[in-house]
Amino acid sequence: MEYDVPPEEILSKDKKSLIVDNYVRWRITDPLLFLQTVQTESIAKTRIDDIVYSELRRELGTHNMSEIITENRELIMEEVTRESAIATKPYGIEVVDVRLKRVDLPQNNEQSIYRRMQAERIRQANKFRSEGEEESRKIKASTDKDKTIILADAYKEAEEVRGEGEAKAVDIYARAFSQDPDFYEFYRTLETYKIILDKKTTLVLPTNSKLFDILNN
Repeated sequence: MEYDVPPEEILSKDKKSLIVDNYVRWRITDPLLFLQTVQTESIAKTRIDDIVYSELRRELGTHNMSEIITENRELIMEEVTRESAIATKPYGIEVVDVRLKRVDLPQNNEQSIYRRMQAERIRQANKFRSEGEEESRKIKASTDKDKTIILADAYKEAEEVRGEGEAKAVDIYARAFSQDPDFYEFYRTLETYKIILDKKTTLVLPTNSKLFDILNN
């Protein structure tokens, strides 16, 4: 037989009021004992109601609301069924199963719970956002550091190449000068005039200047 137990308010371990709606499956195991003790089905249901409610209140009072709603519901109800079966045995009755149909919050608690849940979600979102921003700053700092190192290495390498080029140029000029000082001097003079003169330049030279000698010859 099946019996819907009227919804009752029960307090969880963490002091949360819960409206518990459940049903009971039961059977008569000893008809004679049943008639001697409870006599009728109506009285039997009343006795079952008292026993199951007592066991529910005791068992749910040892668990937090989150466990009752989600995590350990099956284990909790197995324990309630077992203890209820023991308590109803003296009446020739066996409680076969006790199941929760629904667990609700009292109306005056719903808004409070909702606000707490909303605040917790906001806190978690802010935490994740903060962690994301921190990670972004670390990545940017690391990237900037790598960029600085790369630029510094490139500048160093460029300076080394430039230095090597200038050293080679100096060496070439030195060897050229040592091999033919007059020609080297002539070449350097031409290079200098090439830089400072153009087609429109009017040049006044003394007759004893090297350039005058070059142009005159």
